[in-house]
Amino acid sequence: MSVSMIKNIRHYFSIYQSFIVTCFAESMNFRMHFLLLIIMDLFFYVSALASVYILYEHVPLIGSWNREQFLFFISIMLAVNQLTMTFVSESFWQFPLLIRTGNLDFILLKPANAIFSTFFRYVRPGSMVNVIFTWSATIYFGIQLDLNWFSWMILPFLVFMGFFLQNSIELVISCSMFWMLEGTGINFLRIELQQLSRWPDFIYQSFVRRILTLILPILLIGSAPARFLFDFNDIYPLLGMGLAIIFFWIILKFTWAAGLKAYESASS
Repeated sequence: MSVSMIKNIRHYFSIYQSFIVTCFAESMNFRMHFLLLIIMDLFFYVSALASVYILYEHVPLIGSWNREQFLFFISIMLAVNQLTMTFVSESFWQFPLLIRTGNLDFILLKPANAIFSTFFRYVRPGSMVNVIFTWSATIYFGIQLDLNWFSWMILPFLVFMGFFLQNSIELVISCSMFWMLEGTGINFLRIELQQLSRWPDFIYQSFVRRILTLILPILLIGSAPARFLFDFNDIYPLLGMGLAIIFFWIILKFTWAAGLKAYESASS
C-alpha cells in the first residue's frame, strides 16, 4: 500500500469521524427521538423473527430449510438492514432535498469524493445501538446450526458483502433522482426491493428468481451467504455476489456522471 493511499484513507476516515460525531451530537439533542428509533427497529427485528416461528408452527420445512436455517437467514438480513439503517439510510432520504435546494453544490465543491460526502454523510446513532440485537440473534442461531470455525470467521465478511451489494444497487437507483423533482417514490422503491430480498431465493418462481438474481440481484444479498455457509460447495451465488458489487459500482460511476450533467443548481 503506497504512502499516498494511506494518506487518502486517513483523510476520509477523519472526515467520516467528523460525520459520526456531528450526528451523535445532534441525536443527543432529541433524546426521545433517539429512543423511539431504537424501539422501532427492535419491534421490526422481533416481528421478522416471530413471523418465521409462526410459519414453522404449521410446516416442518420451507423448501429444504428447517426453522433454524430460516431464522439464521433472517438474522443475516437483519444484520444487513441494521448496517444500512445506521450508515446509509438517512442520506438516501436527504439526497433529493440536496438536489432541490441546490445544497448539493457545496458538496461538489468540497475536496472529497462527492458520492462519499452525499451518501455517507448521515448516521443514525439509534440504529447503531441495535447491533447488539442483530448480531446476538445471528450468533445464537448460528450456534443452533453448529457452524464450524471457518463459518464463524467469514460470517462478518459475508454480512458486509450483503451490505455492500444492497447499497451498490440502491445507489444506482437513487441516481435517478437527478431527473426527478421528488425522490420519495424512489426511496419507497428501495424499501420495496429490500422487502423482496428478505426472503430466500427458492420461494420465488424460476422466472422471477432469475430476474432478481441475474438482472437485479437483490436475492443474492442474504441467500448467497446463507447458502454458502450451509454448503461450502454452493459457491457460485457468492461469486455472483462479488461480481455484482463490482458491476454496480462501475454503473454507479457512469450514472452519477450523467446525473451531474443533468443537474441544474437551484441556487444559481
